[in-house]
Amino acid sequence: MAMRQWLVILALAGLMNAALAAGPGQGELHVLNWADFFIGPQAVDEFARAQNLHITYSLMESDDTLQAKLLTGHSGYDVVYPAITHLAQMIRAGVFQPIDWSRIPNRANLDPAILKRLATQDPGNRYGVPYVWGTSGIVINASKARAVLGAGQELDSWDLLFKPELASKLHQCGVSMVDQATDVLPVALAYLGRDPHSRDPADYREAFAMLRKIRPYIDQFESSYISTMVGGDVCVAFAWSGDAGMIKRRAAQNGLKDEFRYLTPRGQSGVWFQTMTIPRDAPDVDNAHKWINHMLEVGIAARITNAITYPTAVPAATKWVDPVLSADTGIFPPPEELKSFFLLSPMDPGILPLVTKMWLEFKAGR
Repeated sequence: MAMRQWLVILALAGLMNAALAAGPGQGELHVLNWADFFIGPQAVDEFARAQNLHITYSLMESDDTLQAKLLTGHSGYDVVYPAITHLAQMIRAGVFQPIDWSRIPNRANLDPAILKRLATQDPGNRYGVPYVWGTSGIVINASKARAVLGAGQELDSWDLLFKPELASKLHQCGVSMVDQATDVLPVALAYLGRDPHSRDPADYREAFAMLRKIRPYIDQFESSYISTMVGGDVCVAFAWSGDAGMIKRRAAQNGLKDEFRYLTPRGQSGVWFQTMTIPRDAPDVDNAHKWINHMLEVGIAARITNAITYPTAVPAATKWVDPVLSADTGIFPPPEELKSFFLLSPMDPGILPLVTKMWLEFKAGR
C-alpha cells in the first residue's frame, strides 16, 4: 500500500483511538485489528458502555509488525487479530496465551468446519478464535474488460492475469497485483498444477518465470485497490473476497453502471481465516474473553459481515446478513465449491528467503 494511504489510515487510527478511549470506565480493553476488519465506532462504543469499559481500538498494518510488537513483550494489547498464514508461526514463538473456552459460551455458534480447518495450524484450537474468513481471487470490471478483450473472451479464469496475451490487453484499462508474495505464489503454483504449499525451489522458479512474462503489464502493486477499481484506474486485480464485495457496494453507491465480478477458479484459489487471539502479556484477560465472546454473538456477527462484507465464522448469522451479500456466491461460495479451495497457510521457512528475493526482483522487473 502506498505510504500516503498508510498515513491516512494511521491518522484515522489516532482519531479513532481518541474517540473510543474517551469517557469513564471501570475496566480497560486494548484491541489491535486490521483496518479492513474494523467493525465501526458505534459497535465498539456499544460494547464499551455495556461493559463499562475504557476501550482503545488501534489499527495494524501487517502480521509481521504484529509479531514484532508481541515479541518485544509488554505490547499492551488484550486482543489482536493475526491471519491464519501467520498464526502457527506466532504460536511457536510463544506470543499468545491459551483461550479459556469456558469463558466463551458463544463458541457453540462457531462453524465446526472452520474450527477443523483452523486446527491444522492451531492444534486443538487452543489459541485462535475464528473471526471472519475470505478467499483469494480476481475482481474484474467486466464492462471495461470486454471492451479491450472482445465480447467473446471468457471471463472465468486466472488466464486473465497470468497469460501475457490477455494481461497485455487488460493493461490498457489497468492491472493490479497485491504486494504479498505469500498470497500470490500459492495461487500461481496451483494455476501451474503444482502444490500450492510446495517446498521445491524449482516450483517457485517456474512460477516466477510465468510472473515475469506479465510484469510489463502490471500497473500497480498494492494491497488496497478498492478505490482504484471503483475510480476506474484498473479493471482487473488480484483480490480478496471482502474487498470485492466492498467494490461492488461502492460502485452501486456511486451510481456506476459497470459490471463487477469476483472470480475464484475452481481448485486454483485459496481460503483463509482471520483470528482473534490474546497476547501472552495481555493486561486484562477477563475483558479480552468478554470481547471475543461478544464478537461471536449471532446478531453482532451479522453486523460485522454487513459492515466489512467478509463472511463471519458464525453460520447462524447469515440469515441476518444483507440479502445482496448473502446471495453473492463470490463472498459466500456454495459448500461444494468451497471444498475445492486450498487453505492458505504459512510458507515453509526454508523456501521463504528465496521467495522474498525473487519477489523483489519480479517487482523491479528483473
